[in-house]
Amino acid sequence: MDELIGRLATNASIDSAVAEKSVGIILGFLRSEGPSDSVQALIDQIPGAEAAIEASRSGGGLSRLMGGGLMAVGTRLMGLGLGMSEIQNVARELFRYGRDKIGADQMGKIVAGTPGLSQFA
Repeated sequence: MDELIGRLATNASIDSAVAEKSVGIILGFLRSEGPSDSVQALIDQIPGAEAAIEASRSGGGLSRLMGGGLMAVGTRLMGLGLGMSEIQNVARELFRYGRDKIGADQMGKIVAGTPGLSQFA
């Protein structure tokens, strides 16, 4: 996780605490909306990913009120202080990292199999 957080903080120009929360939110979204086998393969390659996903769920009632899907993810990321271009940078860097870890084919399955995700890949 430290390697990914470092890449996000540097390449997306965000604080490392925000980067870690962002990863948890995005991976949690992928787990619920994406192709489960490919997403789990990605999560398994990121030490600390499970803990980040769990920590991102602590939004309680507010996150349930926002509903689900990509719009809810965007709202939660904006709540961390990220603008749209920063969100795109975080997503692109996370997908680059994913391609390094599980290969372009597996990441392609995640992007293709997750509603609305192709605009960020």
